[in-house]
Amino acid sequence: MSWIERIISPIAPGLALRRLTAKQAFNANVRAYQAAQRTRTHRAERQSATANTSVGRDALSLREQARKLDEDHDLVIGMLDKLEERVIGANGIMVEPQPLDLEGNVLTELQEEIRRRWASWSLKCEVTGTYTRPELERMALRTAFRDGEIFGQLVRGNVAGLTHPNPNGSPFSIEALEADFVPLHLTDIANRIRQGIERNAWGRVVAYHVFYDNPGDSFGLTAKTKRVAQGNMLHLAHRHRLHQLRGVSVLHGVLTRLADIKDYEESERVAARIAAALAFYIKKGTPDLYTPPQDEVANRQIPFSPGTCFDDLRAGEEIGMIESNRPNTHLTKFRDGQIRMISSGVRGTTYSSVARDYNGTYSAQRQELVEGQGGVEVSQQWFVAQWSRPVYRAWLEMELLRTDKPLNVPDNIDQHTLFDAVYLAPTMPWIDPVKESKSWKERIKGGGATQAQWIRASGGTPSEVKRQRSAELKENKELGLHFDTDTIPPTGEQPNGTANGTDTTTS
Repeated sequence: MSWIERIISPIAPGLALRRLTAKQAFNANVRAYQAAQRTRTHRAERQSATANTSVGRDALSLREQARKLDEDHDLVIGMLDKLEERVIGANGIMVEPQPLDLEGNVLTELQEEIRRRWASWSLKCEVTGTYTRPELERMALRTAFRDGEIFGQLVRGNVAGLTHPNPNGSPFSIEALEADFVPLHLTDIANRIRQGIERNAWGRVVAYHVFYDNPGDSFGLTAKTKRVAQGNMLHLAHRHRLHQLRGVSVLHGVLTRLADIKDYEESERVAARIAAALAFYIKKGTPDLYTPPQDEVANRQIPFSPGTCFDDLRAGEEIGMIESNRPNTHLTKFRDGQIRMISSGVRGTTYSSVARDYNGTYSAQRQELVEGQGGVEVSQQWFVAQWSRPVYRAWLEMELLRTDKPLNVPDNIDQHTLFDAVYLAPTMPWIDPVKESKSWKERIKGGGATQAQWIRASGGTPSEVKRQRSAELKENKELGLHFDTDTIPPTGEQPNGTANGTDTTTS
């Protein structure tokens, strides 16, 4: 309604209505898209605010709602647990260093030394000394999905008041920070600070302004902030729009549905408990003809037990049972439909994994697993790029600067490959190991894959598996043992069926 209609509507509402109707008809002929028209049945809701405006207004509410659901809602707890398992896994993101010499060969000794130090540092990798690296990575992923973001300060070298808890004395640790530590309300236009993040003229992040303590633990005191340079801070944020500074919860699109499911299931449980309480009534005959006996007691009691026979009813009385239609036979079907929509709104989840319903054929289960694996791999790449790779490179950089335990780097190393590594995340689980193994064998035979890829797909490290396999075969040979899984045949027999190198085949 324009200003003209607002002025004339109190005086001539009919004229104002005719003007609005004519304008709608005109707009219907002018507009190219029917979906752009607002009608009685189509509300055509629009979002004209920028990404940062929307996040600044609603991110705190979404974050707190998601945290509450993670505390109380079994469906959300299971969903986030499954994302941790599929994206990070029990061993975390495994790192396989790939330093090469000038001829392109892997420097195995340097590789093993880096791997050994990395494993030792992973035991106590953060400033509090509470979490191992796999635990911290799972916690970081869960926080980023639930809250929308997580920050991690890279603490290098000697810092006042801090003793790095690493067992090997590595002068490097991580300080994991929830989103509350970087204030959403902190804005300083003159210094290009918005939502606690400082940027340059091109929009590149140059620093973060962080509370010294969690504002929830400040007990009403004025919280102070410190400036942390961008090179010393990790920011794992779940974003949906360009130029978006802060992250938003991955549950933002399904929060309403999750709350409705929780309320609906609670109502059904209450109804089922009420219905489970057996009750009956006594029909007293025709009300206008019924006269209660004079000896009627105030509270009449009728004993009830298996095989009870009611033989003391009054004249005209009849026993009636209060029937129940609970539990609701449509509850499971309705709930399953809602869970399917929830799983489609959260990347990396599938209906079967959220509902814990694994009915179906092998083909159907694999199709669902393959489709869900795409979302899992996107999340894995996002986590590795924003968290695992920067952490590994910052750690290795500090290891190279150590003087107490210097890292022996060969002279023939290709310096461009010193920080190279392969990052191994959990792969798609096997539904039928026999079929999957045959598939890998055929791919390797056809030249479409390598043994290293097969080993990595099963969650192993190629060099470690081959080392163990070689040692196992050598030990079996020394002990005179031979198994059908050994690739080396017993002494005196050749793989092609010959003995002592002589062809025994006859024509």
